[in-house]
Amino acid sequence: MDPLAPLNPLIRGPRTPGLRRIEPGLTRSCRGAFRSPRPSPKSGQADGSSEESLHLDIQKLKEKRDMLDEEISQFISEGYSVDELEDHITQLHEYNDIKDVGQMLMGKLAVIRGVTTKELYPEFGLDMND
Repeated sequence: MDPLAPLNPLIRGPRTPGLRRIEPGLTRSCRGAFRSPRPSPKSGQADGSSEESLHLDIQKLKEKRDMLDEEISQFISEGYSVDELEDHITQLHEYNDIKDVGQMLMGKLAVIRGVTTKELYPEFGLDMND
């Protein structure tokens, strides 16, 4: 007997992703005018103020770029290299992927045994902070 079987939903035939059945009569509320998720410019807002806003955004981005360039220069002066940083980031991504798989397997094992994942940690010599 499959221990995960009670968790599986009833199979009711082929499904179309994104579509679901609704009660008759409920579709009227869906027939309204399309509303864009993007906010429209305020009617009282002149082109000058939006242009001013863009210039302010550009100035903020330039300041952020300068600050980041300064931090990069500081790291380089301390002996760090871009290649080392990229290698370290790659290793962190790999570690996180492996850890995610381990967590998934621990979760599946916990379901099969009918216990919590936390209860399995001592069995495998793991600390809760691992």
